Parts: sequence; C-alpha cells; structure tokens
Amino acid sequence: MAINELRTLSIFIKTAELGSLRKAALALNLSPQAASQALAQLERHLDVRLFHRTTRVMALTDEGQRLLEEAQPALVQLERAMQATQQTKHQMSGPLHIVGPRTTFVPILWRLLDEFCNQYPQIQPDVQLEDEVGNWVEDRVDVGFRLGPSPEEGVIARPLFPAQLILCATPTYLARYGSPQTLASLAKHRCSAFRNHGTGKVFPWFFKVDAGIISYPIQAAFYSNDENLELQAILAGQCLGQLSGATAAPYLRSGALLPLMVKQMPDIASYFVYYGSRRSQPERVRAFIELTLGRLLNNTDYVLSMQELLEGEQRAQQLA
Repeated sequence: MAINELRTLSIFIKTAELGSLRKAALALNLSPQAASQALAQLERHLDVRLFHRTTRVMALTDEGQRLLEEAQPALVQLERAMQATQQTKHQMSGPLHIVGPRTTFVPILWRLLDEFCNQYPQIQPDVQLEDEVGNWVEDRVDVGFRLGPSPEEGVIARPLFPAQLILCATPTYLARYGSPQTLASLAKHRCSAFRNHGTGKVFPWFFKVDAGIISYPIQAAFYSNDENLELQAILAGQCLGQLSGATAAPYLRSGALLPLMVKQMPDIASYFVYYGSRRSQPERVRAFIELTLGRLLNNTDYVLSMQELLEGEQRAQQLA
C-alpha cells in the first residue's frame, strides 16, 4: 500500500470517528481543503460514496461503514508497528552486526566490544570474522572493519590508523641466527609464513624497494593459518616473521621482539571502519561508530613511530 493511500485512509477513519471533516483535518494537522481533497480521492479510487454529507453532519454510508470496520483495526496495528520500529531505533538494545578481518584485528575489536557491552549490556553483538570482503548489504552489516575501504558502493569508509607490516624476531633468535640485512639474506633464516584460511595459499612478505612495494615469496620454516599461533612461534624464538603493527606493537615496546629491516618496511594500507548512511541509523549503531572513532582514530597504541623502530633495530644489530 502506498503512503498516500495510508494518508487518505487515516483521514477517512478520523473523519468517521469525529463525525466532521474539519475536526479530522485539525486533529491530523491538515488544512480542511487538503483533507477534503484526500477523501474525495479515496472515494474516486474505490468508486463508492463513503459519507452522506449535509451542511452540519457527515454520516457513513453502508460502504463507508464496511470500510471502517475492515480498515480501522488494520490501520491501528500498522501504526503501532511503525511506532515500535521508531522506538527501536532509539533503544540501546538489540543486535549489532559487525564484520572484520580474522587476522590482525581480534585484540583490537575485542577491546571495543568489551567496553561497548559493559556500557550497554542489552546490546547483542553478532560478529563475523572473515579475511575476504563479503557483500555488505546482503550480509546485513551494521559496522565493518577492513584493511582498505570496502568496495561496496554507498558505504562510508573512514581510515583509522596505518596497518604496518613489521619484520621482527626475539633477542634469543637474533643471538642465535643473526639479523638479516638484505632480502637475499632471508633465505638463510627460519621464516614464518601465513596461509589463507580458505585457499591454503601462502601469503608473501612485502617490502619497500626504491619507491615501490614488492611482494617477496619466502621459503618458510613454520607455516600456519592462525596469526596467534604464528606469533607464539616467533615469540618462542623458533622463527622470525612479518607481523602487523597492531599485533607486534606491545611486544616491540616491551623488548620481547625487535624490528628488522626497518627502512624496507612497506606502507601499503590502513585499517578502515565502514558503515551505511549516517541518516536513519539506529542509536546502537551510531554509538558504536562513535566509540570506534573515539578509540581507534589515529591511535598510536597500534602504530610504532619511526624513532621507536630505528631504536629497536639498533638494539637488534647489537645482538646479532
């Protein structure tokens, strides 16, 4: 049913209730002329006369009475449903559909969710972690996170912070195997490699060479499709690996890991948050987006400065 048909039915029902077109127009905040035109339009559309009219009284015809009995309960229920939908939009409860990358992002996302759910315990997070970018609309996503903006049209993408890729190892590993100085020297080292969850394909490492970024295939001593397991292998001194800055930052700052080949560290992407139109968003979605921007926009917890990296590399070279 079109919106204008709902409007004319509302005018009809209110006129029948009040027995006056003028009173109905006043109750619905319409001009008497607009109400009269709408009622006449409804009668033409149905090809029946709905009211007997005199200068003082409007009385329902048999057809009008039947329409009132059939339409009034349905319209009341519809109005209640619409009011409930509007109220739900402003409630801080209900589902919150979130997607994000399986790798690199779990610790970051959990900190956000933990804070948000403590603040709004009636929220029901529904989180899907996938490294591949799905269909934002079909998946009914409220808020998404990706390395790079979403390719979906009509989606707002906001950059949060750079996604660093840092080659790193433990002091124990460096004391035992030395520190790689060139890409060619990596062949002599125990490297870790990450496999795609779905395809099993091994991701290359990335490095800055001259003014460009190259992908560098490696022969690994340790393979995994789980970033946390790869991290544990690196922390145990079994291998060196290229980790995201968000994952490696606390270990680099504590000295548990040391950065390597810093000047060849690539600058290839940023983390983005993406979401639909700012208009008509439920309050719970808007609040989560605001929390995300407040906590993650230019957050240095997950990004190391060049000074930090160079100082760490200097310590690594002293150990090698």
